[in-house]
Amino acid sequence: MVKGEPGTGKTELARQVAASLDLPIIEWNVKSTTKAQQGLYEYDAVSRLRDSQLGDERVNDVRNYIRKGKLWEAFEADQKVVLLIDEIDKADIEFPNDLLQELDRMEFFVYETGETIRARHRPIVIITSNNEKELPDAFLRRCFFHYIKFPDAETLRQIIEVHHPGIKPQLVTEALTQFFEIRETPGLKKKPSTSEVLDWLKLLLVEDLDPEDLKRKGKDALPKLHGALLKNEQDVHLFERLAFMARGGR
Repeated sequence: MVKGEPGTGKTELARQVAASLDLPIIEWNVKSTTKAQQGLYEYDAVSRLRDSQLGDERVNDVRNYIRKGKLWEAFEADQKVVLLIDEIDKADIEFPNDLLQELDRMEFFVYETGETIRARHRPIVIITSNNEKELPDAFLRRCFFHYIKFPDAETLRQIIEVHHPGIKPQLVTEALTQFFEIRETPGLKKKPSTSEVLDWLKLLLVEDLDPEDLKRKGKDALPKLHGALLKNEQDVHLFERLAFMARGGR
């Protein structure tokens, strides 16, 4: 179980684990409408009924109407895989509970065919959460927990160098100074994340801006290309008010 602020690299961590171990990765991106059963399989009874009315011979084998889910794919893989269950907290609170036995025993039963699907090779299961809602204790008890704390300035500088090699150190210094000032601003609804500072720097490079171009006239003035950092009107209005106050209210 990997938790952390949105944009701190939880999904990328799973991909890097797969790459470092030279294993394939199967990604299950959870949505608010996702049901646990979809990760196992789905039985398309409507299509089977329609085909039976049309006299299609496919109806004689129920397997033709079973769509395998991501867990099934991971369980039947010919080699060990990394299974990413991404943003599990988006789903209904019962979603984690509905997967307890399947993830614990590494098997599930298909009622339509009467067969049990067991993992050929136990996958590495990485589950991410943005901590939007609490997860059941029984589910968490089965997980090894890791929290990705927000990186400090030096770590963030190293991350930037990986994504933007050769970027001017002075530009990074000025950008990070403003970035952390924004994150520490009282009343901010959504703090910009790692992914957003990377996007912001990409725009700064495209615009070919120098460190001097980034310096704000007033301490709390809006930063250049602030739309990459501030993602709602409440935070934009907050900085506009601060900029107004910094100019003496004129």
